[in-house]
Formats: sequence, C-alpha cells, structure tokens
Amino acid sequence: MNQEKIPATVITGFLGAGKTTMIRNLLQNAGGKKIALIINEFGDLGVDGDVLKGCGAENCTEDDIIELTNGCICCTVADDFIPTMTKLLERDARPDHIVIETSGLALPQPLVAAFNWPDIRTQVTVDGVITVVDSAAVAAGRFADDHDAVEARRVEDDSLDHESPIEELFEDQLTCADLIVLNKTDLIDVAGLGRVRAEVASRTARKPTIIEAKNGDVPAAVLLGLGIGTEGDIVNRKSHHELEHEDGTPHDHDEFDSFVVELGPVADPAAFVDALKSVIAEHDVLRLKGFVDVPGKPMRLQLQAVGSRIDTYFDRAWTPGEARATRLVVIGLHEMDEAIVRKSIEALV
Repeated sequence: MNQEKIPATVITGFLGAGKTTMIRNLLQNAGGKKIALIINEFGDLGVDGDVLKGCGAENCTEDDIIELTNGCICCTVADDFIPTMTKLLERDARPDHIVIETSGLALPQPLVAAFNWPDIRTQVTVDGVITVVDSAAVAAGRFADDHDAVEARRVEDDSLDHESPIEELFEDQLTCADLIVLNKTDLIDVAGLGRVRAEVASRTARKPTIIEAKNGDVPAAVLLGLGIGTEGDIVNRKSHHELEHEDGTPHDHDEFDSFVVELGPVADPAAFVDALKSVIAEHDVLRLKGFVDVPGKPMRLQLQAVGSRIDTYFDRAWTPGEARATRLVVIGLHEMDEAIVRKSIEALV
C-alpha cells in the first residue's frame, strides 16, 4: 500500500448491527489520529450523524463529519460521494484516516469500486472493509434462511431464481468484507455464537477474519491499519446484483421504504417502548431509530430498535434554542403500509 495515500475504512453491516456504536467507540479511542467521517443515512433523518457529532472526540470535530442523506451511497457515487471526497481532499488540513459508514441497506461493492476513480485513487486507498453483524439476529434466524429449504424450493419452482433481497444483501456485505465483527455476542450463549460463526462463514466463499465484540467495543488498532487496498481486489467480491446483471443495468432498493414520524413529548417512555414493540411486530418493521422528548428531562432519549429489541439511553442534553420533539425513522420492506404504521405509532402518544 502506498503510504502517502490516505487510508479509508468502509464500515458496513445490516440494519441495527451496531455500526454507529462501534464508530463512536473508535473515534473516542483513535490515539490522536485525525479522522474524517462520512455517513450515509437511509431515510430523511440523520440520526447516526447526530449521535456521532455528540461523542466529543477531539480528533473528529463536527466539521469532520459529513452526512449523505439523499439516497443509498452505492447508487449516488458520481453525484454525491465523488464530489464529497474531492472537497475533503482539497482541505488544507487533510485527515489521517477516513471512515465511511454505509447505510444498513447499501451494497459496499460499488462504493469500494469508486476508489478507482482517477482523482481518488492517487490520493486515497481502501484500508479495509469491515462488516458488522448482529449476532443475536443471526442466531434467531432473522437474516439467515435455511439454505437446504431454499434450494429445495428453487428446484420445485422455476420462477424462483434468487433468494430474498435481505438475504442477498447480508451475503453481499459479507462477501466484500476484509474483517467481520460479530457484534452483540453478549446476547447469545456459547453454542449460539458457534452457530453464528458457522452461518456467517458459510455465506461467503472468501474467508475474511472474523472477530467477536460486545457493544461495538473493538480497539482502534484492530479496525484501522489493515493495509488491504481493497479497491484493487473488487473484481473478486462481486455482489449478487453484479453477478446477475453484468450488462450494466442499474440496481435499485425498491424492496425497502423509510419514513419519518414526528411526535410530541412522551411522558412515559417505558410504556411507549412496550407499545412500540407491538407495532413493530405487527407490521414487521425492520429498523426504527431516533430521539424521544421526555418532559422534565434535560437530556434527549435516544431510541434504537432492531425487530422487537429496543434499546434506549439518554445521549446528550437538549441544546439552547433546539426544538424539543420526538422524531423516529421507520425502515421496512416495500410492502409495509406507511399510513397504518404511522397512525399506529402516533396513537401511542
């Protein structure tokens, strides 16, 4: 790897795997490295960027955090990512390292390929692609279908030419990885963890390093400095979509929808969370995240949900002049009925 190039780490992983928490830990323990962070949100509310801007890491100031909120980064490389990188590289004080967090619905392959863009490849190299896995979700079979059953159905049904979009996306993120982080291992037992390791390993022909983590706590020395130069190996990491549509047909994300629900104050957050679990289960919401305004509390309550598992904590104080409100991003499959889900959530307050 050319040491004069700025190393860039791409962090990907399915919805709610713990990418933002891991990055926040990384920024707070980066050993003085000046890090620029590019965040790609799916949806209209930049929750992850807001969380990271409040982490207080001196080596990654608010000016060093760039949010791309108008679509999947793998679909907007030319329009958004390349100009963003160009402006970043034109700064007088260039970063020591660039970290890019993809949305939970993004394919990492097109993003990595973008580092071969003429104006980028001479200045930046992909230090490595890190895929974060929600071990508890995989252990529960949420994103890990039975291969034998799928193959049996494919034999019986000629119209079924590929697996579910979620399963393909999960495999694509693993296929592109240089390092796989099995996160949330504290939520499963030893036997369950063994099954998750085997399941994840079976999903990619490549054999990247696999490590375990709790609460996204991985040392910066493990995440940074891999020195892979992944952009030079992208031909060996093709996604399902690339393999099926090598004629250049652009892909889309019609399988997923997202929208923002804005609410007033929530007087009883515990009751709100319990009721929210029922809404999530009834309508098969994949991911829900945002902030809650709790009356009488000087700090805002962050809410993160993956399936029916919901985590909450007070992350920072409301700032002077900031409008207190409850704002939640809801992400689900395309067939999710937005009007009904929105009405169900609004009825909880």
